[in-house]
Amino acid sequence: MNVGILISGRGSNMAAIASAVSNGEIPGCRIAVVVSDRPDAAGIEIARGFGIETAVISRRGRSREEHDAEIIEKLKQFGVDFVCLAGYMRLLSPLFVETFPRRILNIHPSLLPAFPGLDAQKQAIEHGVKVSGCTVHFVNEDLDAGPILLQLAVEVLEDDTPEKLGARILKQEHRAYVEALKLIAGGKVKIFGNRVQVDK
Repeated sequence: MNVGILISGRGSNMAAIASAVSNGEIPGCRIAVVVSDRPDAAGIEIARGFGIETAVISRRGRSREEHDAEIIEKLKQFGVDFVCLAGYMRLLSPLFVETFPRRILNIHPSLLPAFPGLDAQKQAIEHGVKVSGCTVHFVNEDLDAGPILLQLAVEVLEDDTPEKLGARILKQEHRAYVEALKLIAGGKVKIFGNRVQVDK
């Protein structure tokens, strides 16, 4: 499975995946390229440190479709057949989703469908929930709404700030993303409508 990873910032989930791939924890998976929409993304140098090819494709005032078309072309150049979003801060166009149907994964720092979009940890604290966590889901054309593959729970503590809660959730994100890719690379995942079945 040739994976392309899209990032916008520090790329910590990308680094967790790269580390797991390099140590053989995700058999049958290789990272073909890491693409950033921001030239100053710290994750670019981290990816290069793993020996992974990188590309920066800035929006430069273009439409989402034009920008996505260039990214798609780059992913195809590297033979990518599966895409992971790892802190990628732009909503994908229908063109992108249609090019990789049910072959795009995202990770979100809440237990979806609760608290989609930005500032999920802040939303969780403001709503007074006792448990939050992270969700690995397939991407469709709606924000944080695709079929859910895997979720890990994180307790919300009385003195939590969005930053404290976010740091604990991030540790679980790294575990969840690696586990999700192991399941997919191992051919254990089937999607039926909005439900995901994982074979034992």
